[in-house]
Amino acid sequence: MSDTKILLDPTAESDPLSRPRLARPDSLEGLTVGLFDISKARGNVFLDRLAERFGERGIEVKRYRKPTFTRVAPTAVKQQIAAEVDVVVEGLAD
Repeated sequence: MSDTKILLDPTAESDPLSRPRLARPDSLEGLTVGLFDISKARGNVFLDRLAERFGERGIEVKRYRKPTFTRVAPTAVKQQIAAEVDVVVEGLAD
């Protein structure tokens, strides 16, 4: 089995970029975790539970939400997330 992963971009990107994956942190201690709700049905339920669990462990959490799941997140939201948190969990659900 190969370790190669192919990620598909659902946007109409005509010239896709190849980007290396970022290394995962060894621990979340001292980091701020962003929880990003893409506005799919019940995604908030999953993220609410994660926020609760992270809070029990003293991990700082910031919440973000896209206006609609049918469109790419606004640039301002992506920039805010990048500026405010160390890692992000994106909630997808149906």
